[in-house]
Amino acid sequence: MSAVATAAVAPINQDQLTRAQKALLSLSGDVARKLAEDHGVCVRPLALRRIDLSSGRVDVVPVPCGSTREDVCRPCADKARRLRIVQCREGWHLEEEPIPPRVEPTAQQKELMATRSDLHAAYTLARAQGDEDRCEEIRAVVSELDGEIRALGIRGPLAPLDPPARVVKRSTRRRQDAPNLPRRKVENRTVGQTFGGRYRPSTFLTLTLDSYGPVDEHGAALHPDRYDYRRAARDAIHFPKIVDRFWQNTRRCVGWDVQYFGTVEPQRRGAPHFHAAIRGSIPRAELRAIAAATYHQVWWPAHDEIVYGGEHMPRWDDRSKGFVDPHTREPLPTWAEATDPENLTRPAHTVTFGAQVHVKGILGGTEEAGRHIGYLTKYLTKHVAQAAGLDENAPARLREHHRRLVAELAITPCSPTCGVWLLYGVQPKGARLSTIPGQCKGKAHKAEHLGIAGRRVLVSRKWSNKTLDDHRAERAAFVRQLLDRAGVRPGYAVDDGPFEWEKTKAGDPDVPTRPALLLHAISQRQRWKADYEAAQTIAGDLSATEGAAA
Repeated sequence: MSAVATAAVAPINQDQLTRAQKALLSLSGDVARKLAEDHGVCVRPLALRRIDLSSGRVDVVPVPCGSTREDVCRPCADKARRLRIVQCREGWHLEEEPIPPRVEPTAQQKELMATRSDLHAAYTLARAQGDEDRCEEIRAVVSELDGEIRALGIRGPLAPLDPPARVVKRSTRRRQDAPNLPRRKVENRTVGQTFGGRYRPSTFLTLTLDSYGPVDEHGAALHPDRYDYRRAARDAIHFPKIVDRFWQNTRRCVGWDVQYFGTVEPQRRGAPHFHAAIRGSIPRAELRAIAAATYHQVWWPAHDEIVYGGEHMPRWDDRSKGFVDPHTREPLPTWAEATDPENLTRPAHTVTFGAQVHVKGILGGTEEAGRHIGYLTKYLTKHVAQAAGLDENAPARLREHHRRLVAELAITPCSPTCGVWLLYGVQPKGARLSTIPGQCKGKAHKAEHLGIAGRRVLVSRKWSNKTLDDHRAERAAFVRQLLDRAGVRPGYAVDDGPFEWEKTKAGDPDVPTRPALLLHAISQRQRWKADYEAAQTIAGDLSATEGAAA
């Protein structure tokens, strides 16, 4: 054994060490955390009390935190990313419709719906005649009938007896300066066309926002005083809306129900851009034309000039139950008044895509398809600022660029309920005493999000007809089938339940410490891994034997 190895395993008498030397030693909690990361075990497990309803046994077990960020919990973030990879791969190159056609309505379902329509007509007549007693009787009958309709497997909204209040909607007529798009009838299919009788390619798409000014190779503004930080902040906040509008226009233009798996990521300049795996092939020119013709108008009150600031802030008035001017005591316009179509004649902002649109055709089952799936999910474990390159190695100019962008986001309203609206003399929707003028807890204002407050992964409803829980259940079922086929009996009790779960409280005597929870989870993971590897070995031998016998 070498001298280095001998020194590494030599016992340490901590009683003879100085305080400075002891400070260099590893802490038990750090060792347990590192060991958990090496075994892929959650490093921030939640201690939950599990009650077996069959036997009555009560155990305190570690439950993974489920974080999707590697700076919080790397094992859970990696597991979430692998699950997204499976979700993307299973839905991208499907050759058959993932959702089967709906079954025909039964005679009983049609009979109940006919009865409900008769009751609806009787209720309308009774209300017109002012017979409130009759109306109350019909409401009770319809409420019971709706329960029976749901029990028969009918979903979707049922027409209310009382018509809802009429909502004034704005015109959906397109802007005169926006290019027109062809509109085709949308076919009831989500699978693309086949070319040459055997090839069914899919599409990889990247959409970016417009330019706000020249930037250097790191993404920092070359001329910060001329860079349009206001438009950059507003575009980032409203980016999800224009992405939704893009898919609406795409389906109407191509004529079939386009499905996608997309991720929202920041560019180095801090602006969001969108990568999407699209099932089926769409011509490049068509996608570029759709992106150029897509826009989103923000019909909010004008928020170009700050009215209040510093110590001159609106104050809450108990009499009017709203905010008032601190000097004149005049009530500020409410959200309904400020957004009334008669008062709001022009949008506060319009979001458009940039000219850079990347489109590429991808064949399923190829190495290129796997590489693009990895690119789609590459930054899902990082928060937005990290993905934009804002780390300890970022240059000073890039840090200043992001500081200016975050400063602009701090004074840009993120929603109708945002407290920042009070800076512009408008009461936010649902304003109350606890609303703090100029402050909002929304993620869009935080430096680590750079205005990207919504979901980072966007998946269409008919992508694979499976939720993330369905994918998790499939993985668990596969492992159990492998164990059954190999005849491996787990060396631990299989937790099938049924269970009832309770949250633990700080100070509960039966709750172990964090290191103890980690060590318990590591031991459990080692047992699972040993059983799985043994089953894989036996299954491989069985397959070889069956192949030789054939």
